[in-house]
Amino acid sequence: MDPTRLLAPPIHTISNSHAASSTEPENATPSSSTTDQSPLSLQVPTSPTSKSLGGDTLRSRANSFNSTAETSRSRADSFNSKAETARSRGNSDLTTLRSRFEGDDLTTEEALRPDKSAEQDFQVDNSPFAFSPGQLNKTLNPKSLAAYRALGGIYGLERGLQTDLLAGLSVDETTIPEKIGFEEATATARSKPIDARPIIAQEAIVTGREVEGQFHDRKRIFSDNRLPAKKPISIWRLFWNAYNDRVLIILTIAAVISLALGIYEAVGQTPEEGEGQSVDWVEGVAIEVAVVIVVLVTGLNDYRREKQFSKLNARKDDRQVKAVRSGKSVMISVFDVMVGDILHLESGDSIPADGILVGGYGIRCDESSATGESDAMKKTGGSEVWQRMVEGTATSKLDPFIISGSKVLEGVGTYLVTSVGVNSSFGKIMMGLQAENEETPLQAKLGRMANWIGYLGTSAAGLLFFVLLFRFLGGLPNNTDSPAKRGSVFLDILIVAITIIVVAVPEGLPVAVTLALSFATKQMYKENNLVRHLRACETMGNATTICSDKTGTLTQNRMTVVAGLLGTHTNFARNIDMSDEEKTILTFAAAFDSLSPDVRSLLLQSVAINSTAFEGEEDGKATYIGSKTETALLTMAKEFLGMGPVAEERAGVEIVQLFPFDSDRKCMGVVIRLADGSYRLLVKGAAEIMLALATDELPDITAQSLEPFELTESARLRASANIDDFATQSLRTIAMLFKDFQQWPPVGVQTLEDDRSMARFEDVCQDMTFLGIVGIQDPLREGVAYAVKRCQDAGIVVRMVTGDNLTTASAIAKQCGIKTEKGLVMEGPKFRQLSDEEMDEAIPHLQVLARSSPDDKRILVKRLKYLGETVAVTGDGTNDGPALKLADVGFSMGIAGTEVAKEASAIILMDDNFSSIVKAVMWGRCVNDAVSKFLQFQITVNITAVILAFVSAVSSPDMHSVLSAVQLLWVNLIMDTFAALALATDPPTEQILDRKPTPKRAPLITTNMWKMIIGQAVYQLLVTFVLYFAGYKILGYDTRCATGPDYVKCTEDLHTELNTMVFNTFVWMQIFNEFNNRRLDNKLNIFEGIQRNYFFIAINCIMVGGQIMIVFVGSTAFQIKRIDGPQWAVCILCALPCLLWAVVLRCIPDIYAKVFFDFVCKIWLAGARPIMKVLAVVFRPVGKAFRALSRTVFAPTKRFSKRTVAKISRKKGAEEESSGKGKNPAADVEAADASEMKRITSTSPTTTTPPQPQPQQQQTSAEFPLQPPPITLTTAT
Repeated sequence: MDPTRLLAPPIHTISNSHAASSTEPENATPSSSTTDQSPLSLQVPTSPTSKSLGGDTLRSRANSFNSTAETSRSRADSFNSKAETARSRGNSDLTTLRSRFEGDDLTTEEALRPDKSAEQDFQVDNSPFAFSPGQLNKTLNPKSLAAYRALGGIYGLERGLQTDLLAGLSVDETTIPEKIGFEEATATARSKPIDARPIIAQEAIVTGREVEGQFHDRKRIFSDNRLPAKKPISIWRLFWNAYNDRVLIILTIAAVISLALGIYEAVGQTPEEGEGQSVDWVEGVAIEVAVVIVVLVTGLNDYRREKQFSKLNARKDDRQVKAVRSGKSVMISVFDVMVGDILHLESGDSIPADGILVGGYGIRCDESSATGESDAMKKTGGSEVWQRMVEGTATSKLDPFIISGSKVLEGVGTYLVTSVGVNSSFGKIMMGLQAENEETPLQAKLGRMANWIGYLGTSAAGLLFFVLLFRFLGGLPNNTDSPAKRGSVFLDILIVAITIIVVAVPEGLPVAVTLALSFATKQMYKENNLVRHLRACETMGNATTICSDKTGTLTQNRMTVVAGLLGTHTNFARNIDMSDEEKTILTFAAAFDSLSPDVRSLLLQSVAINSTAFEGEEDGKATYIGSKTETALLTMAKEFLGMGPVAEERAGVEIVQLFPFDSDRKCMGVVIRLADGSYRLLVKGAAEIMLALATDELPDITAQSLEPFELTESARLRASANIDDFATQSLRTIAMLFKDFQQWPPVGVQTLEDDRSMARFEDVCQDMTFLGIVGIQDPLREGVAYAVKRCQDAGIVVRMVTGDNLTTASAIAKQCGIKTEKGLVMEGPKFRQLSDEEMDEAIPHLQVLARSSPDDKRILVKRLKYLGETVAVTGDGTNDGPALKLADVGFSMGIAGTEVAKEASAIILMDDNFSSIVKAVMWGRCVNDAVSKFLQFQITVNITAVILAFVSAVSSPDMHSVLSAVQLLWVNLIMDTFAALALATDPPTEQILDRKPTPKRAPLITTNMWKMIIGQAVYQLLVTFVLYFAGYKILGYDTRCATGPDYVKCTEDLHTELNTMVFNTFVWMQIFNEFNNRRLDNKLNIFEGIQRNYFFIAINCIMVGGQIMIVFVGSTAFQIKRIDGPQWAVCILCALPCLLWAVVLRCIPDIYAKVFFDFVCKIWLAGARPIMKVLAVVFRPVGKAFRALSRTVFAPTKRFSKRTVAKISRKKGAEEESSGKGKNPAADVEAADASEMKRITSTSPTTTTPPQPQPQQQQTSAEFPLQPPPITLTTAT
């Protein structure tokens, strides 16, 4: 926006009901000087003086329409206004005007009247600003031109928010001493000319130091651009959730009854002669303590998981945006955006805050996620809207409003931020829609498997209970024990059955996935992979093909112009092999020094004006910010064409129309107005495409004239040969064209429907004049060839999908190792013309897709998925969104990617490096491996523990299991929590890439896993059964007790001692088997990388220490007896062969094991089907009884607990509201009633559906939803 522009005069409106008028001050600027059609200013010019690139001084944009030239139409004529009375541009007389927009007849008070539910947003204490957050929100609640007018338009907002439309906020701002009143701010828009206010001097204000208390008053009044984090679940609630399991509740009730009976036996019963005081109450206490430990450990695990995912959510929401501060364009965090900031808008941006458009070209926004409006919304600059209001030509179609959460589809510009964080329109909606953590497919799949295993365990426990119950009932007639003892025996039966259920239900399976994912995502973040959706972590491990971009992913994205062609005759180069006897290669300096002033000016215009890059700072150093191709051209212009600051070069040029870069047409353009009143179209883009559009050339670049001559066939061939030559050197080729017009839009061309002053690009970009070609070098990233090789070794096909021409793409693909001799290279236009059958035939051999559009990439991904591939794809542009969503895993570029691409992706590559994708593959496989390891360990323990407890209890004369309830709870703690922590935290090794991806339909448990599970279970059961049934004789216990009065006590002690050895051996076998489960393949080194997994070492130390302590001091609670050294040796020597047995099992080929298992399964199914039918008939009444018990006992208890928690929460919320209302924005938003939410979202029927934070939810097919296949685990090799 030109610094010489003047503020608009006041608005006068008349309506049938009333009139709102204001008197124009004496110093009001004539309306003829108020037209604001200034060129887009991406940076504050250091000098307001207009400069011409051609040597002649051009008029500034503000004065360009004050000329008597024929091309200067009056503003009143340019719009076919139907106002009843209008103002003549010639005499500036102001008469009664009537605009035509909704709310035109509202007064300031009516336009800004607060809603009852948002009154607190209008009440601000000690504010230095003219407007409150509530008043600013009225412009967008819904869009209101009346509110915009009431606030004084763009200039009133500028003054009231104490900012600068050109220079932005000052980086040194802390507190603001000057207070601006509402009347003063709105009067500024009518009376104070813009050139009367000071322009912020950059050198006087920009500092390199960190400012303490920066933007203190802005944060205090308007808050920052953060949404308050979702209130975390308290640790006490997590403990309650862990305990709120019906099996644990039943166990607790049984333990309480057992404790009561034990106390009664110890206190109320006289012990028989020769017996000591009863200590049966200890078991009840021990079970309760064990339940408490299980609940505490589970709750702490959940708490740790919640904390990790909260950190992940905070990281994935952060991003960088381009802002203007103290006159310099800088990159800031989206969280640091303040009200009053000036932000840049570019195609593909996701808008971070509400605001008003300052100025721009061709801005169109997709507001469907914020308002439900499906059409692309064209935006009009705030100054133009204000001017139209003044002239009486404003209509409701004018839209200067920028809405947070919407996307920029096309165009460039800047806008003034008016609302951030919880005060923004999108923030208010999102406060009510903060999503819960997503459940991944693997979690869901394992949850179903856990239920299936739990049903089997429950069936075994039920069978055990009834077998023991019938034995108990059958022995009652001959039972002479006291009623308390008989009741205690029954409770022991019940407790053992319930404990078996606790052990059998593998609730640790989903927990293991969560722990593995949380650990993996944290480590992936350290390796430049920001995981936005957890399912991508699992899926990436099974990827079979990667479709990668070239620029920035395979290359460094550090572009430099190293060669070129001026006209069709003059070649120049540096540091590159272009030796040719027929060519004369000049240095850069020699080539550019030979240019005539007019050609030099034309080339400078093509580089500096036809560009969206701008000057800014990165890491405290001045640099160019924008597309790396454009920054390379600007650097060349600065070094060899004498280009000054970009802002100065652009300040003296009147831009008439801008054609942003389009990935389909592979070029961009701009139309400028020259000093003689004519117009010039400048276009640059892909060299071979540009050459095809050229029909003329400048035959002599040293001549003063820019008169074009026909481009001969020989000249075209020379230019084409240079393009091929550059491409073989792996250079990106960019060509520049131009064409002059006498008027704009030209006669006979088609114009845009919504703006007749804008021409269609396709109609004007014809018969262009060829200016030259540049070759831009972008070196390969270090290590990318090795990364591609590792992917290929892992069975992943890497394909390059690029916009470069065929030759350049092939050359770089060969350097990377992607292109092989038999590989197929194809261009996008040819690829998209193939039929589905032809595509399916070509795709397996396709390695490079050159000159591809985003739609080509989407088609490729679609066909690959159809062929059964698991597809990962990279993308950085807005148009890459469909392909990123359609892929199984979409990778967006953290540096070069647009916000639309990032939101469509599942993982963000923060360094844009292909090697980071390889890291993602490794961690994805690591997650799947971790879950497989835990699954293998868990099922082994389940089978062994349940069968051992069942058989020993049934065979025991006193119906006691060799593993007591407390012992089983300790085993459950080992396998559900400790093992999950230990096995889920193994980092990946390079060897993880030495195997092929797992097919989509592969089973969760592979043949190798079944081999290890069944083999280890057989060994463990064999050893424990031998110890339990034959250990009494093997260890000589049958001869140790002499006949006498102490014989019974001696025998009981020896049996307890033997049971202790069985329990100790069983636990040690699980500890050793945990080491076996560190490998899923048939390799023998189970200790590989163990020194790097501190979690595994620490967890095993805890388990070993806990087991030793239990055996030595837990005799009463665990119903065991302390054993001596030889007995410890027996336990360890019986358990240690687990490691040797695993070696034997790994030596059995998987193919033989598969044949054996298939045979066993057939026999099992043949016999199991009739038994299952009988069991279904037998246990159906039991199931009904249990459901009835749940309805009558557990349901009321659950309802009571929910009501209690709800009451406490409401009471706490009421206390917080009464103490902090108006101080905490988050609490205020949460306190808003339902009518306020309804009113906020009433702008559209679909307003309540912003961009889903969980893309796995159902979406329309047009959105190309991410629908990964069922996740499977790796098989052994």
